[in-house]
Amino acid sequence: MCGKNYTKVSEFVLLGFGNLDKINVVMFIVFLIIFKVTITGNLLIIVLVSITPALQTPMYYLLSHLSFSDLLMSTNILPNMLGGFLFGKQIITYCGCITQLYFFSATTITECLLLAVMSYDRYLAICNPLRYYSIMDMMFCVNLSVWPWLLGFTLNLIGVFTVSDFDFCADNVIDHFYCDLSPLQKLSCSDTSLLELESILYSIPTFISPCGFIIVTYICIFHTIFSILSKTGKQKAFSTCSSHLLVVGTFYGALIVKYMIPSKGHSLIINKIASLLHTVFTPLFNPIIYSLKNQDIRKALQKLS
Repeated sequence: MCGKNYTKVSEFVLLGFGNLDKINVVMFIVFLIIFKVTITGNLLIIVLVSITPALQTPMYYLLSHLSFSDLLMSTNILPNMLGGFLFGKQIITYCGCITQLYFFSATTITECLLLAVMSYDRYLAICNPLRYYSIMDMMFCVNLSVWPWLLGFTLNLIGVFTVSDFDFCADNVIDHFYCDLSPLQKLSCSDTSLLELESILYSIPTFISPCGFIIVTYICIFHTIFSILSKTGKQKAFSTCSSHLLVVGTFYGALIVKYMIPSKGHSLIINKIASLLHTVFTPLFNPIIYSLKNQDIRKALQKLS
């Protein structure tokens, strides 16, 4: 899909955040530190879950998958952004742009579905604790973790193939820091109505359904928590899902701002900020949130150090 000979555009120019003059170097240093912390934090979660017996449970197994998804997201987006701060406009090949779009879409869908699976795990742990380990055994957990990856890396293929068939006749300047669907759609001189229809249809299984499922599970979780008589019991039950709830709020909040708010009156800078939150800060926050709020991970970190 990267070898279409008829396209008149062989490369794209990523404008990033434009010319920030004297603070370009500062921004490069800041986001380089963010990149390193993101990679280190998510790798640490994966390693801790792999080598610590106390963390080899369904909840932490799913968390390690979330961390791997965040790693893919960060390594796909941040290098180009760093290059933009250091060298200005970034040139990306047509094939490289389509590839970046594919992995961005795939990891976004995968993370949406992984967060839904994790909410089901928390629902079972809080609302049905006596049957939790009989239902959520490791084999079932492994099967649940495979589907988000499988669907994430296959469902978006049709949309990516549709974009790869577009003609880009003249303008090749993308006012963004990575290849996203919306700016490519605006640049194309082809009819994009099919892509718009596909986007609406694929948002149902990839965004709306997982988000709705998470909302329903947390309604059940909160109902169970509020029915607990003791204050200590309520706090203990809420602590088991608070980290996941924060991650869900950050991730879906960014997606809602980015994709669900109408584009009219929706400035480009707001879109870039929402994209930053989604692609840069969410992968950074996830391991930090789980490390700070989870006692088991803190204990594993102490033993490792």
